Amino acid sequence: MWSDLWVALALVLVLEGVLPALSPRNYRKAMLGLAQLNDRSIRTAGLVLMVVGAVLVYWLKH
Repeated sequence: MWSDLWVALALVLVLEGVLPALSPRNYRKAMLGLAQLNDRSIRTAGLVLMVVGAVLVYWLKH
């Protein structure tokens, strides 16, 4: 189980690094746009992503 968690975290790092590596200018624009959003919008997006991720993990593992 712990090895699966470390693999998942490593994949998150890989995916997080793709956009800044391929297009730093677009990444910067995206981060500036994100900074303009209010806290509620960011929190809602984060919660939706967590639920989608949890459902995907459950679906893939069962």
